[in-house]
Amino acid sequence: MSTHARAVHTARTPVQQAALVVGAVFLLVGVLGFIPGITTNYDTMEFAAHHSEAKLLGIFQVSILHNLVHLAFGVAGLALARTAAQARLYLLAGGAIYLVLWLYGLIIDHDSAANFVPLNTADNWLHLVLGLSMIALGALLARKPAPARSAG
Repeated sequence: MSTHARAVHTARTPVQQAALVVGAVFLLVGVLGFIPGITTNYDTMEFAAHHSEAKLLGIFQVSILHNLVHLAFGVAGLALARTAAQARLYLLAGGAIYLVLWLYGLIIDHDSAANFVPLNTADNWLHLVLGLSMIALGALLARKPAPARSAG
């Protein structure tokens, strides 16, 4: 296979590139959630409970489970970016999951045991933006380009 043919064969579609970037960001966020200083009140972090006062960047409430979910979403993004169809599925399904998580965060009492992830208001807004953004990327970047018209 020539170098040109290999480059064409390995070129990623926009939806694959988006899934890679989103996956890499989730991986980064998952790792940062385990770094004291970047995560404030690190010593209060629990596995999964609303009592965790650890906050990524001092804003987003996190726990070990929360960080592990970010890492898992990151790995999934990198793995599913191998094909355009899988990348689109990752973005659409992942976005839908984040919208469900946003609704969950709105409905539950943040001081109750139901807040096991844990979530705070900043997390809720971030989940809404993430959900809508991932769905938009999956829907818009996977669109097939219009066929070229002949000049004649």
